[in-house]
Amino acid sequence: MLHQFSNPLQDHSISNPKYFVLMLILLTFYSCKEKIKPEKGGIDLISNVYVDASKGLDKVQNFHISRMNYSNSNILELIPDLNFPELTENIYYIRDSVYFKIGTENSGNTIFSEISKKQKPSLLQNKMEGAIFSKDWIPNYKNKKNLSDTILFNKNYKRFEVNSPWSYSRFYIYPTDTILPYSLYKHAEEDYGGRLERIDSYNKKKDVFVTLQLITRKNWDNEAKEIFDFNAFVKKK
Repeated sequence: MLHQFSNPLQDHSISNPKYFVLMLILLTFYSCKEKIKPEKGGIDLISNVYVDASKGLDKVQNFHISRMNYSNSNILELIPDLNFPELTENIYYIRDSVYFKIGTENSGNTIFSEISKKQKPSLLQNKMEGAIFSKDWIPNYKNKKNLSDTILFNKNYKRFEVNSPWSYSRFYIYPTDTILPYSLYKHAEEDYGGRLERIDSYNKKKDVFVTLQLITRKNWDNEAKEIFDFNAFVKKK
């Protein structure tokens, strides 16, 4: 509705006090609307890879790429074993733009404030396993095409597609004011006012279809909970 008030001096109704008050209320509402940052929760990255996709979707491999757990600005990323996803292969501590390798041995005794003293931080953008924290834009994003909204898993999504000679991708954005500490492509989320929760991509040359899903949850993994609880105990003590 803001476009209705973009140039109020040209509108003779500005002399109406009720109209003027309404305009101020609307402007205040839109300017003061803040994003919501949850204090704790979890994020799972799951991918399905279909080989020889043009012949059917029978050849599929499932990958649990990452189990992220966050408490305010602290992130614990659990890397599942590719063959046995219920097992944790590695654990990283992430804060701001750097990360530290915790490992799985005696991880429950990890103290965040002590990690930086014992270990040199690594740039988050250089982390090669688990979730990729990249500032790159979606390839060929400038040529994207908006699609009609759809309902998937009982949720309403905005959609757009990116087509090129080598691949075709479809992106699903869930409209929300909630800001998570991780996003697949931040620039797209800002453009569409939501959270990018799914990407479907087809590699035309290799005939491979890949789905990538971002799934949110309210609870921590047990391993992450042990570390977060231990740090809370140490901080109070």
